[in-house]
Amino acid sequence: MCYAIPGKVEKIEKNTVIVDYFGEKRKALNELAQVKVGDYIYAQGGFVVSKISPSEAESILEVWKETFFHLQEVDLKLSRLHLGDKNTDRGLLEILDKASQSKELNRDELLYLLELKDQAGLELLFKTANFLRQKYHKNSCCVHGIIEISNYCIQKCHYCGISYHNKELQRYRMTKDEILKSAQVAVQEYGFKSLVLQSGEDPGYSADELADIIKEIKEKFPSLIFVSFGEVGIGGLEKLYQAGARGLLMRFESSNPKIYRDLHPGQNLESRLMHLRQAYKMGYLIITGGLIGIPGQGKEDILNDIFLAKELHAEMFSFGPFIPHPHTPLAGVKPAQVEEVIKVLAVARIIDNTQAKILVTTALETLSSEAAKSALLAGANSLMLNVTPLAYRQFYSIYPNRAHQSEDIAVQIESTVSLLRSLGRAPTDLETI
Repeated sequence: MCYAIPGKVEKIEKNTVIVDYFGEKRKALNELAQVKVGDYIYAQGGFVVSKISPSEAESILEVWKETFFHLQEVDLKLSRLHLGDKNTDRGLLEILDKASQSKELNRDELLYLLELKDQAGLELLFKTANFLRQKYHKNSCCVHGIIEISNYCIQKCHYCGISYHNKELQRYRMTKDEILKSAQVAVQEYGFKSLVLQSGEDPGYSADELADIIKEIKEKFPSLIFVSFGEVGIGGLEKLYQAGARGLLMRFESSNPKIYRDLHPGQNLESRLMHLRQAYKMGYLIITGGLIGIPGQGKEDILNDIFLAKELHAEMFSFGPFIPHPHTPLAGVKPAQVEEVIKVLAVARIIDNTQAKILVTTALETLSSEAAKSALLAGANSLMLNVTPLAYRQFYSIYPNRAHQSEDIAVQIESTVSLLRSLGRAPTDLETI
């Protein structure tokens, strides 16, 4: 299954290409010198990934043409918004009407939405967020593959199952050849065009070694590469960018300095934010966000987290639930509730309705098998599938009993495709012009 639809280059303006998808015009940055008008290309995350031959592109497009417009119709139907229910609280209706018109909500209004408990009110919130998602992002849904290359970590984060203090965990570190093979399988066998390489903060890989791996993946298996190795230093980020990485997945987890210190012994929130800000200046696409349901967190903290993600120019918001791991200091804390997390995603969509994609995290799927569908109908428009080799996947135990932990890639793809088609979503994630 291909997680990007090929498009035809219609126009080139310096380093930007205008791409046609069944009459819709999208734009992407081009770093491939050989691309010219009339070529067919794959693009992800706003970047041209690779060229594709006309015969292969036309064959794929012929298949998609049958469903592309049908999917749009399904999505439009599911995203229709009606705010006229006379039995609903008038204050809530006024706030959601204002949000639906893309008017900026004040903090009190946003906190009111985060405090919602009434089921009918929550449904209207979710529908409003979905309406805004469709209005600005159409039916696009980006699908990334993630390869967890190592579960070694030198940090002692209190919530994370692969942190240094977990002495019960079987550790692994994939070799360069294993990583390259995993990338080959994901890109060439399963059609992924965007990959996340993730690990704990593992000194077993140098920045030069990681850069060498990224460079070889880019050369052999063209794809958009995100990196998620923790704080590798500004010099390390520069090396990875020069090697071809174009995205950084690094969550700040909490914008509250005290909560951050409590969760991350020996670490500093400003250091993490400095990495994120410098990465953006370098040209990285930023995926960031926080944990929902951590000890000491209030609704004000969550709202601040969303605003911080927007301030950091997040290409994608990643807000997921806290799930306790039995071998961490927070083992006895209750996990976050599914509805609370989806509420946060909906409010995040209202706060940044035009720019950011919003990710359905695996942690949220772990709490409920229906969570992905519910989140996608509440403003979310991004998914990640785990393409880590099954021999290692169970040991990347950041929380227990992860969703898709033992699922073959083909099974994940089949269920994801079925879900997306039922909701009218298509795998295009470029900005419409």
